[in-house]
Amino acid sequence: MSDELLVVGLVSVSDRASGGVYQDQGIPALEAWLRSALSSPVRFETRLIPDERTQIEATLVDLVDQVRCHLVLTTGGTGPARRDVTPEATLAVATKEMPGFGEQMRQVSLAFVPTAILSRQVAVIRESADHAALIINLPGQPKAIKETLEGLRDADGKQLIGGVFAAVPYCIDLIGGPYAETNDAVCKAFRPKSAIRKKDNA
Repeated sequence: MSDELLVVGLVSVSDRASGGVYQDQGIPALEAWLRSALSSPVRFETRLIPDERTQIEATLVDLVDQVRCHLVLTTGGTGPARRDVTPEATLAVATKEMPGFGEQMRQVSLAFVPTAILSRQVAVIRESADHAALIINLPGQPKAIKETLEGLRDADGKQLIGGVFAAVPYCIDLIGGPYAETNDAVCKAFRPKSAIRKKDNA
């Protein structure tokens, strides 16, 4: 298990935002949520790109293989429209598919809108000889990003539907990345007891 700094790639896929038609909201929303959820140090690498499959693939490969991100989160380009090709690009660079993430994200979103079944988000692992990263496609709207990562709670704060981020730190452990700790008030990371590190009281 590595003690290196967690490096997270944030990729917003949008023709109009990358073209300057409007301000991108995906990357700021992702970064703000992650800063609140993570209690361990993190470095972000951000990319704003158009809905072009070859460019999405090249960006993901660069972030994992060259920048050596441990986690890459994309936002946008996951619907049924012709220009929505983020899942295809993500699968193209994968060595393993992680279908549980997409299933759970749709489960969360279905609590709000029936059109959640039109969402095609996927998650994968990309591996090289000495490095691996988890890549997750997230929705495009900031509200939906928070909901799918964090999950749903009732008025008393009890978890109703689990968000996907609770499983992310342990997944990063399993693929050889750094040990990431979370702010339990935002999102409590789940690890088997044997995988939990004791906190240093010094």
